[in-house]
Amino acid sequence: MTTLRIAQLANFVGPVSGGMKVAIDALGKGYVAAGHERILVIPGPKDHITESESGITVEIAAPRVPAGYRMIATPWRALDVLDRFHPTSIESSDKWTLTPAAGWASRRGIGSVLFSHERLDDMLAMWVRRQFGVAAAVGALNRRLSKSFDIVVVTSDYSAGEFADTGARLVKVPLGVDLQTFNPDKRQTGLSTPRSDGLLRLCYVGRMSHEKSPQLAVAAAVELHRRGVPLRLDMYGVGPDTEAMKKQAGDAPVFFNGFVKGRDEVARRFAAADISMSVCPAETFGLASLEALACGTPVVTANRGGAHEIVDVTSGEAGSADADGLADATERLAARLGPDLRMAARRRAEQFSWSASVEKMLAIHSEIAARPGRKPYWKQKLKDRHAARRGVDDPLAPHDEHIDDLQERR
Repeated sequence: MTTLRIAQLANFVGPVSGGMKVAIDALGKGYVAAGHERILVIPGPKDHITESESGITVEIAAPRVPAGYRMIATPWRALDVLDRFHPTSIESSDKWTLTPAAGWASRRGIGSVLFSHERLDDMLAMWVRRQFGVAAAVGALNRRLSKSFDIVVVTSDYSAGEFADTGARLVKVPLGVDLQTFNPDKRQTGLSTPRSDGLLRLCYVGRMSHEKSPQLAVAAAVELHRRGVPLRLDMYGVGPDTEAMKKQAGDAPVFFNGFVKGRDEVARRFAAADISMSVCPAETFGLASLEALACGTPVVTANRGGAHEIVDVTSGEAGSADADGLADATERLAARLGPDLRMAARRRAEQFSWSASVEKMLAIHSEIAARPGRKPYWKQKLKDRHAARRGVDDPLAPHDEHIDDLQERR
């Protein structure tokens, strides 16, 4: 087996990041478990390198941006890291400052993958509250990205939509779920659904920021409360829109619980609910939906977006992305609650595994790593020779004989 050296790059990854971080980590661990080498390049508060059983993580000092994330403002420093690591392919989860990595890879004959975690046209339209001009700007960006990267990976048909007519070579790779951590066993033994007190227990797990549409979950709860439905909505997560949503909730029984630490505890919160509200119409996949289903908790989604493709008629309900539509969907699903529905939700989640996602991604990386490449820059060859003469102990440097052979052929 030829050992691959896969470089993953991402912005907006931090201690409280959500689905994108989970996906990047799960794929990276899968690459290493399959016998390959992996480096992850992300922003951080300072320059820092760590090595673990999941590979090498390089943090590049980066400024904070709105919503509490960090973004690498000096992309050439990320490219310097790649020069030292000598990847056989790169996988970028960023459409902003790290896109120069595609040109870096092309000049060296190295394969490149853009992993599209968000649908920019819909996401930006939600931020600016208008469609005019957004589609044209995003279309131009996506055409440029499609030409720059060898392959664009999308996670759903909805996610693929923004790359229509761009010339991109699209490959659909659905994400997976940790079926051990997110499991019906996390629900208290003997707890009925619905419970005997007649209270409908809803939950929302995700970032409290407009692009994730948590306000739609609150709006649905407010509408259900107005209709006289006994309920409790627990909101789990942090973000800039929290205070605004507290005002939005008014006297409705909506409770903001803040950040939940640990995946096991998140699973317990999902499992304790009767219904999970995963209602963002611009979600490209809906990892939170899948985690809820894995816990046996049925899901209400918007009637468009990636989550709607995951949650089928056996495991949830969908409604228009407004208070009335989602409240209607919640009432329909509440009428179906019971052990059979929870078992159906779990069966649906079992159709999505990280092993399948890793296998598809490794097939992509293997293909593009096998392409004949150009020779690396003469300056870089000199740097490599000087480092070798000095005997520099560099954790980023190639050390696998298969990789050395591949580099020599290049």
